[in-house]
Amino acid sequence: MNDVSFDIAKGEIFGFLGPSGAGKSTTQGILSGLLELQKGDLIIDGKPRQGQPDKAFFNRIGVGFEIPNVYKKLSGLDNLKFHAKLYDGETEDPMKVLEMVGLAEESKKKAGAYSKGMKQRLGFARSMINKPDIWFLDEPTLGLDPTTANSIKRIIQKKQKEGTTIFLTTHNMFVADELCNRVAFIVDGKIAAIDTPKNLKLKYGQLTVTVEYAENGKLKSETLGMTDKDKEVLQKFIAEHDVKTIHSGEPTLEEIFIKLTGRGLE
Repeated sequence: MNDVSFDIAKGEIFGFLGPSGAGKSTTQGILSGLLELQKGDLIIDGKPRQGQPDKAFFNRIGVGFEIPNVYKKLSGLDNLKFHAKLYDGETEDPMKVLEMVGLAEESKKKAGAYSKGMKQRLGFARSMINKPDIWFLDEPTLGLDPTTANSIKRIIQKKQKEGTTIFLTTHNMFVADELCNRVAFIVDGKIAAIDTPKNLKLKYGQLTVTVEYAENGKLKSETLGMTDKDKEVLQKFIAEHDVKTIHSGEPTLEEIFIKLTGRGLE
């Protein structure tokens, strides 16, 4: 890591985005207390953290790993019951959490017999069993079908509305764009930019308009920019052609990431 510095507001979903090996999981490990901070400062709730965090800190955080670690010989329900007993404070009803992630009907099946996606959901459920107010999530929708991924995203948004602060690491820019209040781009241990997804796209991207029109019995399309000069060209184009549809477009967060870092999201 190279002079990585950022702040996260209470109740914010903060995205930490970058390709594999960029330093996302390492940063999460340091923040969550799984890795030791060797240099620099780490301040939580206005208080510097010295050394390894105490039990009170672990009671208030949830951690969802990219590769879920479940007890394969225990049922899904028993996995959550066991994990809940590790905390001092109030915990969620394990069956309620399993229902939230769509595993209620499989609650008594051994986790070793779960599919990869089911294990992913069980790991996600386990990460929130202690009602964390700081929630670390590493690729929470990785490998999930679209319907299940949408359910997971709705849970994350619901928890944010309840006041949970969420640190989300991912290389999926579409998930980040949908969920995050702010994002940080990290490549090779360095932060390239931090801002809201919308501001990054407005600042570094170019708005476009795609016009579909009929010509000689065929449907064609033309994409134009949105500068003042382009708008004059667009008005002239519309006046001179049999326009059928007009669609505005903006750059994707992934396109902005590539523009700022010169790297793809392999």
